[in-house]
Amino acid sequence: MKKFLLTPLLVLLLGCSAIMAQNSMVITADQPQNKISEHIYGQFSEHLGTGMYGGLWVGPDSDIPNTDGFRNDVVKALKELKIPNLRWPGGCFADEYHWRDGIGPRDERPVRINTHWGMVEEKNQVGTHEFMRLTELIDTEPYISANVGSGTVEEMANWVEYMTFDGNSTLANLRRENGQDEAWKVKFWGIGNESWGCGGNMQADYYADLFRQYATYAKDFSGNELYKIASGFSDENYWWTETVVEEAGNQMDAISLHYYTLATGNWGNKGPSKDFSEDMYFAGLSQGLKMDELVTRHSTRMDKYDPEKRIALAVDEWGIWTDPLEGTNPGFLQQQNSIRDALIASTTLDILNAHSDRVRIANIAQTVNVLQAMILTDGKQMLKTPTYHVFDFYTVHHNAMLLPMHLDAGTYEHNGKSIPAVSATASKKDGSVRLTVTNLHATEAQEVTADIRGVDLGSVTNARILTADEVDAINTFDNPNNISPEEYEDYSLEGNELTLRLPSKSVIVLRITN
Repeated sequence: MKKFLLTPLLVLLLGCSAIMAQNSMVITADQPQNKISEHIYGQFSEHLGTGMYGGLWVGPDSDIPNTDGFRNDVVKALKELKIPNLRWPGGCFADEYHWRDGIGPRDERPVRINTHWGMVEEKNQVGTHEFMRLTELIDTEPYISANVGSGTVEEMANWVEYMTFDGNSTLANLRRENGQDEAWKVKFWGIGNESWGCGGNMQADYYADLFRQYATYAKDFSGNELYKIASGFSDENYWWTETVVEEAGNQMDAISLHYYTLATGNWGNKGPSKDFSEDMYFAGLSQGLKMDELVTRHSTRMDKYDPEKRIALAVDEWGIWTDPLEGTNPGFLQQQNSIRDALIASTTLDILNAHSDRVRIANIAQTVNVLQAMILTDGKQMLKTPTYHVFDFYTVHHNAMLLPMHLDAGTYEHNGKSIPAVSATASKKDGSVRLTVTNLHATEAQEVTADIRGVDLGSVTNARILTADEVDAINTFDNPNNISPEEYEDYSLEGNELTLRLPSKSVIVLRITN
């Protein structure tokens, strides 16, 4: 691993592009707030494009090294990322998925048409047993999305029993016949997905009644306690959240929120994922920061009926969505992943961490080859994206206690608009302070002075940085480590004052032990 050191002399030599703008923060380390749930760092794997088939699943007969059909390189990388939960089978696909299509001998399973994503064949090679095997391989919890749009209450209830009942019943015995003797533990269940749109085009009050019905028949079997997640709306549609929580809140554990970052703000022309200028860089970061307003205002609506915050806000689809790569099937949602996207990830995670009293589960879209992916594959080749490395950095915050932070940040101005130049999260776990800090500015370095109060500080450890030379820098199969973590040493710790010097478009992580 290379060391990244931006010395004062180098700052002078770099000239205007490396002028150190000043920022300050105060961290109160002896007054921890709520726990940052590890489940905020969940992933999403839909039957969409090559996200599942080719990206995760290659089949047991493939010449790509695999375990029970899942490619070893991807499994290893995802396991190293400490993924807390994996959402499946969708997304829009979930509301046309019938679980019985995906059990039994694979060569006897029906072939369906994936009407949402490219009108391609869905051969159901990955079903319940295969997906649960994947969760075992990467050591994560399953998050199942039940079919409400085209399914029935009975179908969902039977799926829950098939997976989680450990006694004697026709469905439990069918699971055993299909190779799984012991019942699985499956906590997270989504009752529908985007029921206002691709999941059924429902009205809020109708869906609230339907949720109450489905939730009634989603039973707890054999000690498995379900965590029931209602289908929320996207973006600024606060009325849906309020209606569903008011009418069905007593039967839910969470309600979802979806928000996709569109650099242009235009679904018909979302902007490119590579070869873009600072305009698209700034616009993407600016749009990503809107997550804070959305989470705040949805949570405020929920506060009217749930002031104690028993019901979580599940941000179970988020990330940047760009135009598909040229020459690819537009229904496969294939895009590149740049340093800009990595910083959209870091700032979004900072927002979700800051709201972790209400946000206790989230899922970036998606895990492999689709939208803002952790991993890209092409045949036998695989690479980790810049976003992967951000998620790796942020594992330090998994189940840590959020620390109060007052951040006095400068601004990043571009074409008459401005956003904060710095974003951060501070947490505490096992006696150490964990800090992630992002410099969003495209051209200016930032100096951040942190006054860390209420704890005796010792030394900085495990300090790393992720940065790039250009705003649209990416990793490619020819250069998979173009953007990769390096050691970070351009800091000083004197007493309880930590000074960080961050180059433009960068994110750092470190721990401070006592």
